[in-house]
Amino acid sequence: MDHVESVGPDTSPPRRLTADESAMVDNVMRQCLAVAADDRVVIVSDPPKRAIGELFYAGALRRARDATLLVMPVAERHGSEPPPDVAEAMRAATVCVLPTSKSLTHTRARTAATDAGARVASMPSITYEMAMRTLAADYSAIARESEELAAILSGGAEVTLTSPSGCDLTFSAVGRDGLADTGHFTSPGDMGNLPAGEAFIAPVEGTATGTVVIDAASMIEDVLPDPPMRIIVRDGLAAAVDGSGAAQLEAVFAEVGEGARNLAELGIGTNPNARLSGNVLEAEKVAGTAHVALGASLHIGGTVDVPFHQDGVIARPTVHVDGRLILQDGQRVPLAG
Repeated sequence: MDHVESVGPDTSPPRRLTADESAMVDNVMRQCLAVAADDRVVIVSDPPKRAIGELFYAGALRRARDATLLVMPVAERHGSEPPPDVAEAMRAATVCVLPTSKSLTHTRARTAATDAGARVASMPSITYEMAMRTLAADYSAIARESEELAAILSGGAEVTLTSPSGCDLTFSAVGRDGLADTGHFTSPGDMGNLPAGEAFIAPVEGTATGTVVIDAASMIEDVLPDPPMRIIVRDGLAAAVDGSGAAQLEAVFAEVGEGARNLAELGIGTNPNARLSGNVLEAEKVAGTAHVALGASLHIGGTVDVPFHQDGVIARPTVHVDGRLILQDGQRVPLAG
């Protein structure tokens, strides 16, 4: 496929949904996105994810009069820009739902859409089973936990991450805001991933140092973290990589450039319904895990803008913020008082 297919009510009626599918998409459209009858909803998908795109297209038309499904070619990598006509449709929408093979979260197209007021739910690499299991959840408790952790990260100067597998990373968070992925994208300009559930922050560029060991879910699609990927970080950059997926990651560095080496994000999962399914979109949300991303950070409060952003997940992390223990061996440490 080398073109963008546009599907609307005039060209293709929505497919019939089962009762469980209806409940799930209604929850997304109502609780997560607050879709109303006068919203302009754009669903962006690609051939491998078309069936899921059609599911959300049908769901959008249960609440909104104006919904369009755009099926674009599979992007080259996570963070690659969509075709111009897709970007323009996203910018003109009031709600964007993005079940795609490669993430559109960290793209200029997504930023332009939210800057114009769109509410955006990004679902890179989501599967049908994952959607049916995680998107019918009540995200209120997840939102509270995510916002609490984000506030702690926002107030911190130095963050450290360790783990039994060998993580030992330190970075500065001075001037950076922690962000919460709550699953509630109901105000103009709101965005996040679904399934949701994390608190995250962009480290200050050039400050991260130490070792990251990815042992729960790989940065490289379809590669198991066995043996784990080990990343040596110096001056905020991935200076050396070994273990599973190392060759593929080095190839990205060679193609994209030094910006792809940037230590872009630390996140903490908060979703008790998520599990280590082999899918990073879900794995990074698992309560009791942490994740680290390389590449673009501009869209989460950093300064690096490259067409690459990929997370790897860490089991049983311990996280301190300014010496304050907030996660120990994968267990949340309650706030004092």
